[in-house]
Amino acid sequence: MTMLAEPVGVESAWPERLRAVGLRVTPRRVALLEALDAHPHALVDELHAAAAGAVDHLTKQSVYISLNDFVVHGLVRRIEPPGSAARYETRTADNHHHLVCEGCGAIADVDCAVGAAPCLTPADDAGFVVHTADVTYLGLCSKCQSAQRMAADNSTNPTTNPHPEN
Repeated sequence: MTMLAEPVGVESAWPERLRAVGLRVTPRRVALLEALDAHPHALVDELHAAAAGAVDHLTKQSVYISLNDFVVHGLVRRIEPPGSAARYETRTADNHHHLVCEGCGAIADVDCAVGAAPCLTPADDAGFVVHTADVTYLGLCSKCQSAQRMAADNSTNPTTNPHPEN
């Protein structure tokens, strides 16, 4: 049995999805979507840097325009974690949530705790038909927890200086 390094059809997925929502397939759009696949929860500057090598004369303004088109057409989701500029991701087929580290800003996807979208049911929907619940969990990632523990340990157990000054 031959194992493929990449799933078959990965290269053609974005052009097909762009066409399916009525957007023209351009090298800029494909490069941005591929960059976003490779860098989930990316900032505009990160996407611009990641896609600039694949597209001549890529401007930040064109990145903003493309991202807006992608969001409007449901290809990309815009998230706005507290204390951060907008970030973007291509995971749009479900109503997942996000974990955000208050120390380093790392973001991780987390599936809904229970049930199907919208994952949470409001106590009073005020007549709305709810289709999405946007939940952001704030805390510290494992790396920041370790750094915090090390800092606490160092402050309570200072190293003895073998050459104290007089």
